Amino acid sequence: MAEHIKNTFESAGQGHVFSFWDSSSQDERSQLLKNLEDIDVERVNKIFKTATSVAPSAAQDSIAPLPESSFDTTRKDPAKVKAWEEKGLQLMGQNKVAVILLAGGQGTRLGSAEPKGCYDIGLPSGKSLFQLQGERILKLQKLATKYSDGKEVIIPWYVMTSGPTRKATETFFEKHNFFGLRPENVIFFEQGVLPAFTPDGKIFLESKTTPAVAPDGNGGIYAALDRQGVISDLERRGIPYVHAYCVDNCLVKVADPVFIGYCVGKNADCGAKSVPKAYAEEAVGVICYRNGKPGVVEYSEIDKELAAQKNENGDLVYNAGNIANHFYTTEFLRRVKSFEHQLEYHIAHKKIPHVDLQSGEKIKPTATNGIKLELFIFDVIPFTERFAVLEVPRAEEFSPLKNATGSDSPETSRNDILAQGKRYVEAAGAKVAADVKVEVGPLASYGGEGLEELHGVDIKESVALLTEEDVRKLKQ
Repeated sequence: MAEHIKNTFESAGQGHVFSFWDSSSQDERSQLLKNLEDIDVERVNKIFKTATSVAPSAAQDSIAPLPESSFDTTRKDPAKVKAWEEKGLQLMGQNKVAVILLAGGQGTRLGSAEPKGCYDIGLPSGKSLFQLQGERILKLQKLATKYSDGKEVIIPWYVMTSGPTRKATETFFEKHNFFGLRPENVIFFEQGVLPAFTPDGKIFLESKTTPAVAPDGNGGIYAALDRQGVISDLERRGIPYVHAYCVDNCLVKVADPVFIGYCVGKNADCGAKSVPKAYAEEAVGVICYRNGKPGVVEYSEIDKELAAQKNENGDLVYNAGNIANHFYTTEFLRRVKSFEHQLEYHIAHKKIPHVDLQSGEKIKPTATNGIKLELFIFDVIPFTERFAVLEVPRAEEFSPLKNATGSDSPETSRNDILAQGKRYVEAAGAKVAADVKVEVGPLASYGGEGLEELHGVDIKESVALLTEEDVRKLKQ
C-alpha cells in the first residue's frame, strides 16, 4: 500500500509529501499514509489548476435577470400553490423525497461551543434548531400518509457535519431520541477537506506526517455525498428527489412539499428558492443568468449600478436573493462528479503554517503565503439542464442565525417564529391580543394547517401550541 500511495503522489507531482519518510519511525510512516489515503491527489490537482487558471470576475461577465420561464412565485396564485403542495405530498406518500441538511458550522459567533444546530434561540418551548427541523419532517410524514395507501411514510434525513461537529451532533440527536424520527432514517456524513497549496500548486505539510487541509466550503457537499455513500443510499431507497438547506435558518420549510411539487412539475434537475432582496445593497447573492447560464453572483461581485436597477413597477431587476435552499434530482447529484473538475473553486489567499521541507522546522508565516480553495453550494447551477427558481416570502421562510446580537441573531430568529405563529392562528380565525406571543410548534402545524378549531377563540395570554392536543385544549 505504501508504494502505491507514494507512486500516486509522485506521479501527480506531489512526491514532496514524503520528504521525511526515510527519517521517520514506523508509527510516523503509518500516520502519514493514513492521512494521505483520504486525498484523491489527481482530483485536487485538477481543482487547483482550474481555480488558478482563470480568475472569475463578475465585472467581466454578461449578467441578465432570470427569464420568466425559469421563475415563479408563491405570492400570486393560491390555487397553483395548493396544486404544487399536493403534488409534493403525493411524492412523499410514495417515499420519493429525502432531505439533506448542511450542518457543519459551529456556533462560535453565537458564543457557543456546540454545533449551531444545537442552539436554543430562546423560544418558550426551548427547542433547538435541530429539533424544530426534525419535527417538521415528522409532521410531514404524518401529513403525507393521506397519499401513502396505508404504508409508512419515510423522509430520510441526511445530516452533513464537519470534523469538529460530528461527534457532538450525533450525541445531541441521540440524547433527544432523534426528535421522534427513526434512527435508521437519520444518516450522518462528513464535509470534506482540501489541501492547502503553495502558489505553484504544491501541497503544504502542516507537520512531517500531516498535510495542511481546510474545509472545502458548503459546495463540498457534492463530493461528500458521493464519497460517503449518500447518493448510493438514495438510489438504494429508490428516492429520486432531494431538498437541501442550511441549518441556521429557523424558518426553513424542511422538505417543503410546495417547492418539491413545483420543481418536479417543471421537470427541473436543480432548483433554488429565493426571497426578494430587502434593498439593493443587501449582503446576499443574486440568482440570475451569467454568461447565458443560470447561476449566482455574490453581492460583493455585482456592479452597484446594476444591483440598483429597477423595472417599471419600481422593483429591483436583480431581486432574486439567494438563501442556499435547493432542490435536486438524485440523478443530477450523481452527475456532478462528471463535471466537478470544471467548477470554479474560490481562491482564498491565507497565512498557512507549515514545516520547512529541508529542515523540518515549523514555520508560522507573518504574511500570506498560500492558497485555500472552497466551493459554494450554488457553483453547480450553471451545469444544470433544467433550472427552476421559486420566490417565497421572506417573513415565512428566511430568518438566518449568524450573530450573537443585532441583525440575524437569536432575538430576530425567535421574534420571527413567534410572529409567524401569531399569523397562523389569526389566519385560522383566532383573535390575538396585542403583545401576546404565540409559538406554534411543528407538531401542531407544519405551515398553518390544522388550526381551524381556533376560529373565534380569543387568545389573551401568551401560549405555546406544541402539539395538536394543545390546539384542542385551547379551543376548550
